[in-house]
Amino acid sequence: MIPETRSIKRRLTAITRDALSVPARQAVLDKQILPGSSVLDYGCGRGGDVRALRRMGCEAVGWDPFYQPDVRLQPTAIVLLTYVVNVIEDPAERRRTLAHAWELAGTVLIVSARLTWERSKVQGEEFSDGLLTRRKTFQHFFDASELRKFVEDVTGVRAVSAAPGVVYAFKDDAARLTYLARRIFTGDQWLTSDDTSSAIAALIDYAERRGRPPRIEELPPRMTQQLRQLRPEEVRRLVSNAAEPAKLTEGAKRTTLNTLLFLAVELFNGRGPFTRLPLTVQLDIRTFFSSYKEACQRADRLLLKLRDDDYVRRAMTASKAGKVTPTALYVHRRAIERIPTVLRLYEHCASIAAGRPHGWTVGKLCHQERAVSWLDYPDFDTDPHPRLLTSYQVDLMTFKTTYRSYSASDNRPLLHRKHEFLHPDDPDADKYRRLTGAELRAGLYERPHLIGKESGWEQELLRCGRALRGHRLVRNRK
Repeated sequence: MIPETRSIKRRLTAITRDALSVPARQAVLDKQILPGSSVLDYGCGRGGDVRALRRMGCEAVGWDPFYQPDVRLQPTAIVLLTYVVNVIEDPAERRRTLAHAWELAGTVLIVSARLTWERSKVQGEEFSDGLLTRRKTFQHFFDASELRKFVEDVTGVRAVSAAPGVVYAFKDDAARLTYLARRIFTGDQWLTSDDTSSAIAALIDYAERRGRPPRIEELPPRMTQQLRQLRPEEVRRLVSNAAEPAKLTEGAKRTTLNTLLFLAVELFNGRGPFTRLPLTVQLDIRTFFSSYKEACQRADRLLLKLRDDDYVRRAMTASKAGKVTPTALYVHRRAIERIPTVLRLYEHCASIAAGRPHGWTVGKLCHQERAVSWLDYPDFDTDPHPRLLTSYQVDLMTFKTTYRSYSASDNRPLLHRKHEFLHPDDPDADKYRRLTGAELRAGLYERPHLIGKESGWEQELLRCGRALRGHRLVRNRK
């Protein structure tokens, strides 16, 4: 990374922060950074992430050509390149900087940059392939998929978009596959075990959720110690006798579908050999499929079905979770894992291409085109008609992304019939369904073209003489 020039003042883009930056926080949430991890913040600016990571118990150091130029650079397991490539005005230097950061990374390189939707927030004149601001700083704004492609071109490995504007590049492809598996096999944590009895209970719980008993190599180290006095055949017998057959059957079905989803996602992002798969996934394939080849063939067919408009539309219609409209399926994030596997694949492919945002409430999967949107209704659970805050969409045909914020709007879109976005067995579905029934009886949905936004909805409430008290509809006494 070359120091700033007289005409470009890169140091002025560094901000003071006490909490973790968005990319570093994402890496912590994704378990790429854990307490004790060795982290180099390459281009650390004023060092906010370094201080925050040290408080977490990480061995973190930062280097910056202006603020920390004397720190000796050496290979480190995890390298952060946080909002650096976007402030470099020379495209060739931008690539060299990324390449150097990649050389320093022992395990994973985490790259982040500002995205195209932020361009409207910055005033400046066209310069190189970006903007030169009045403060003599430079900004190149990436499209989310452009950033992933840039990282892949320079590093020569398959990268994954962890979130909009945050990309992971792994030195070992097995680590990439482990990360992908963690995104798909959610809720795979072991129960806490303090003694032999609770360790056996945790084994039974795992077997019922996975559909098969675990191998000793899969056990957490502490649990291995707790069970050391038992022979492997005794453990298998205890699990086999105590596990409920119905739960084992349901777990096997779920694991089979998740494995197909994982293999299809892997092909979307480049499939590797069987031996590079996470051990748990290898064991799933050996248990539930006749061979790796058969599992891959079934996953390939699943991926091909994404191109079939009729098949996708039928899957949406058949889904017990979510609301189907003439153009798309809308489904709450609590129900996203309950939709058909081909639709889960649809959403996962979009997330890997351009990053799934951290804050989202409802996913929108189009069936007339191939595009996924993540819509954020932050008050979904408390507001009977939550207002839309942000929308982030990726077009799977072009990989272009669009983002829109409604925070400054005084007439935001809002939701009705909230129960339709959930799975029928969601604990809140009945409460929302009762409200919808009351609103229908009151005539509030007689003019659907008016009620999609705040002002029209308020007018209809006044017309019908109704008001809302939480999730109850009452007569307006005014």
